[in-house]
Amino acid sequence: MIASLRGVVADIAGPEVVVEVHGMGYLVTVPDRSALRFSLGEEVHLHTSMVVRDDHVALFGFESREELALFALLRSVNGVGPKMALAVLGHMTPGAIHDAVITENDAAFRSVSGVGAKTAKLIVLSLQGAFDHRPRLDGESAAAPEVSEVLKASVVQALVGLGWSEKIARSGVNQVLESASPAPVDASTLLREALSILGPQTNRESRA
Repeated sequence: MIASLRGVVADIAGPEVVVEVHGMGYLVTVPDRSALRFSLGEEVHLHTSMVVRDDHVALFGFESREELALFALLRSVNGVGPKMALAVLGHMTPGAIHDAVITENDAAFRSVSGVGAKTAKLIVLSLQGAFDHRPRLDGESAAAPEVSEVLKASVVQALVGLGWSEKIARSGVNQVLESASPAPVDASTLLREALSILGPQTNRESRA
């Protein structure tokens, strides 16, 4: 799993950016706001999420850990895939997402291209428990999502990409979080421990 990249911007085509690291170019899809700020030859540091599908592997990159955490959290919402999650982050800042959720302002999400009324309302309802429910003060950054929820969402998605059904993946992650003391503080540790629980299983449920 590629967790981060530090390198030079070698090419930009819309939201797709080629980051060259020691002579190797990585194609990374970033939020529109980031792509518009980048320039050729600029050194960037991106926190990344690798999404594995049956016939495609994609790398998504973010300038902050908060954006990466929100990407995982948005993808945990039913009906929100990586492209829609990226569109939300390209259109709304983390602070705007935070405020829209705690004020139940689903109209803010409807303003994102591709997000319909039903999905916008589902995003608000699904993320209600992931934020500090208080208004932001001027100049204050948005509260980050609960670490356990972010880890859970990202690792479940990684396990689904590796072949487990979402039901089994979620069950394995829950077992780790319930038994671990203290709980894993990073995705790679949680993924490794979940795999140690799920590894012996020979009959994986087919993915939906």
